Amino acid sequence: MPQVWLSDQYTLYHKGRQESLSDEESARRTWEFFAQLRIPGIYEVGGLGACTLISRKAIQAGVRFAEIPNLSFWGEDRHFCIRARAIGFSLYVDTHFPAYHIYRKSELAGVEAYRQGSIGVKADERKITISLCLIVKNEENALPICLHSVRGIADEIIIVDTGSTDRTKEVAARYTDRIYDFTWVDDFAAARNFAFSKATKQYILWLDADDTLTEKDRLLFLELIQTLEPLVDRVSMNYNLSFDENQNVTYSLRRNRLVRRDCQFQWIGAVHEYLAASGSVLHSEIAVTHRKDKLHTDRNLQIYRKKLTGGETLSLRDQFYYANECREHGHYEEAVTYYEDFLQSPDGWLEDKIAASLHLATCYSHLGKRDEQLMALFRSFEFDTPRADCCCRIGSIFLEEQDYLHAIYWYESAAQFSKPKESMGFMDHSSWTWLPHVQLCLCYDRIGKLDKAKFHHDISYSYNPKHPSVIHNQRYFEQIGVK
Repeated sequence: MPQVWLSDQYTLYHKGRQESLSDEESARRTWEFFAQLRIPGIYEVGGLGACTLISRKAIQAGVRFAEIPNLSFWGEDRHFCIRARAIGFSLYVDTHFPAYHIYRKSELAGVEAYRQGSIGVKADERKITISLCLIVKNEENALPICLHSVRGIADEIIIVDTGSTDRTKEVAARYTDRIYDFTWVDDFAAARNFAFSKATKQYILWLDADDTLTEKDRLLFLELIQTLEPLVDRVSMNYNLSFDENQNVTYSLRRNRLVRRDCQFQWIGAVHEYLAASGSVLHSEIAVTHRKDKLHTDRNLQIYRKKLTGGETLSLRDQFYYANECREHGHYEEAVTYYEDFLQSPDGWLEDKIAASLHLATCYSHLGKRDEQLMALFRSFEFDTPRADCCCRIGSIFLEEQDYLHAIYWYESAAQFSKPKESMGFMDHSSWTWLPHVQLCLCYDRIGKLDKAKFHHDISYSYNPKHPSVIHNQRYFEQIGVK
């Protein structure tokens, strides 16, 4: 992504002088700005950093990088841009040909990959060929962003439209002539299997229209094309689902993202479908970024209820996902019933069992049942060794009750775990990095152990220096003179 911003100190969203924005609205507008930058074009912005082309006219008019003394923040690029706008020069970003920024010696290693990635991988340099498959409906805005982000990767693009009423198919036609209609039957697996059936290349890559690759991950993918051994049956990739205000990944999981076509793997499940892939696997460092800009609906909940009303018995996996839908829509009592039934079964995927325990605890919390909440969290230990996210949840119960010693025990337990690299389950990154240390800082401060409080603050600062709680703690220690 180009290093540009819209106003102030790297603000990445439009905001009127009198506007007061929620975190959700700020995040939505930030995503809109990022989405615009992913489409090749020339756009006016408020600030420029790195790889900047400057006209002689601007320099002669007095635009300089020197410090402006009466500004409270520093940054030669920011002061340069403020001068330029004050004098009357506009600032633009050109996203037709993304630059590769080199700030440290370690980034020199990526230069060759960038040179190759800027034009894709030549046919004679590919070890594998790829069919990209998408199912879409009313995605005229998201689709070009998605497809531009994966340029140079796919040998063919297959787009299956499930009933668009906007310009989705017209947009798709700019990128491929492999566009198919599929009559929607309330079954995502059926639509994805139909898309897979149209693929002709060695491997199939699947994406949703609101998925993208960052430039870093696109370059990693292009390297994979040149190095992947054709005997690998599937490649798992991270799926980054949620981000904080500083664009750090907060939640992710792994998905089987690239699979051999001749393995004939099938999608299973009308809702919350999964790809039943097996065989030899490569766990890649590549990440697919998911940034949903549509409002969350009850579509999936209604599909499940339609099945139940029709007398259909939900599979064990669907029981888990139906419970999730109930929980997300505030139907906590109903969710509890389905989570309990799911957990009592001896079958089911381990990761789903652990997630169900944590989600069950969330439901009991909303229902004001503290003891049941705690027991649901402990229940996750039946399925695997304790994990950081569960320990943090247990710690939070004791912290809320000001039982600092018990809270410390559980947060210390969470802090000792190393984040797993190849887990296919849902990953709450904060619990495995900075969160337990922020909470330990608070707990130790409350019992008068400032040295330990500062120790854990320093660790949390090393992980997430821009988080509001970390910033608050930093100011606190500065005010009381603890270094």
